[in-house]
Amino acid sequence: MITFISGLVLLICGGAVYGKICEKMFCPDDRKTPAFTLNDGVDYIPMKKWKNCLIQLLNIAGTGPVLGPIQGILFGPVAFITIPVGCVIAGAFHDYMCGMISVRNDGQQTPNLIRKFLGKHIYKFYSIFVCILLMLLGTVFTYTPGDVFVTHILQMESGITNPVLWIVYGIIFAYFIFASILPIDKIIGKVYPILGGVLLLSSTGILFGIFFKGYPLDEIWNIGVNGVHPKGLNFIPIFFVTVACGIISGFHSTQSTLVSRTIESEKHGRGVFYNMMIAEGFIAMTWAAATMGILNTGLADADTPATNVVGIVAESLLGKAGGTIAVLGIIILPVTSGDTAFRSLRLIISEALHIDKKSKAKRTAVSAGVFITAAALLFFSKNNPDGFSVLWRYSAWANQVVTVFTLSMITVFMINSKKPFLMALIPGMFYMFVITSFILNAKIGFNLNWTASYITSGILTAVYSAAVMIYGRKNQKTLY
Repeated sequence: MITFISGLVLLICGGAVYGKICEKMFCPDDRKTPAFTLNDGVDYIPMKKWKNCLIQLLNIAGTGPVLGPIQGILFGPVAFITIPVGCVIAGAFHDYMCGMISVRNDGQQTPNLIRKFLGKHIYKFYSIFVCILLMLLGTVFTYTPGDVFVTHILQMESGITNPVLWIVYGIIFAYFIFASILPIDKIIGKVYPILGGVLLLSSTGILFGIFFKGYPLDEIWNIGVNGVHPKGLNFIPIFFVTVACGIISGFHSTQSTLVSRTIESEKHGRGVFYNMMIAEGFIAMTWAAATMGILNTGLADADTPATNVVGIVAESLLGKAGGTIAVLGIIILPVTSGDTAFRSLRLIISEALHIDKKSKAKRTAVSAGVFITAAALLFFSKNNPDGFSVLWRYSAWANQVVTVFTLSMITVFMINSKKPFLMALIPGMFYMFVITSFILNAKIGFNLNWTASYITSGILTAVYSAAVMIYGRKNQKTLY
């Protein structure tokens, strides 16, 4: 367990040190936040730091920090080092900067920040892309909790012909509708603290279960840093697309900007934005370790579906009652990300079309269009044998594309403000290589061989880095 324990130390201690560096670099001050200056009783509402922390955690922790690491650990114990290092220097930094830049710009959502720092042409492309991503993720975050609830709690089949499954989907959609329309403090501000407690309790229980059960965990010096994926998948880029939210996620940028409208002080930013991503990294680490444990003890194998692994891990480590609580925690994750995914989508559409967000009727009309589209996607994914796989692969890749857009925006902001922009540019370059090599090689993309994909991606990454630096230096912005 030395590699796993070392990874936890890296995550916690690295997060404490690098988080302080990020905070000192940004220099939060005592100016009034948008929660006070733009209070509208709907989206701009001051809330306590502890509430914002739990809201942010539940917003960003969808299925990614569970299902992603379950699949990612197949690459071996290298995941125990890659997850915490990536989380500290990329994911948590990304979330913190998105949230704080938004706070300094009247709580603007990510598309408007993209328009300000990257220009109107990139803004148009990004807006369409991020809306597609949020729609895909909102649908995934309906599909997975519905299926997990039916199969593991109700002990029923989750086939398309099961009417109970569609009733569960309907209940989830009904919650999403109310949560996306009502003021943020009415449901999200009241329910999330309770759900956050369940989530943290289940994750902590799994961590202790790993030690108490004595699960055998592989060490990196025995397996190697290149991993031993049973299907021979390449570590770069597949691992970083698969794990996604456990390391860094473009989706998080839409959630940090959402919470930027409710924080009472800029000095809360490190706790709310940076530290909650570290907490998500902790969730990812526990599920990666638990999955390796059950693989090594023969309770599951590489072909066991990730959603089934959830139930096996929960019951094996925590027993029947504890396992049920853990599964409920996993159901909570996508539900509490799905509602804010749809809420962010409503806000982005409303702001792009200049629709009055204070009007309940107009908020409802926009949300209706969103949920009708999501329902159609859900039906497709259930009616097609490969529907969910297609939905998951495209959403995972699209998620990391949005990451590159956001890191580009942060880089330009840092160039303009004379800050150490390499903190953003280097992760942006790495993920530019990841998304281009993935889509160039993938069957859902250009289906090139790995050599051609890597060479082309290297060229594109070099062009990307040069373009971002040149644009940032030539286009100085009014920062605040």
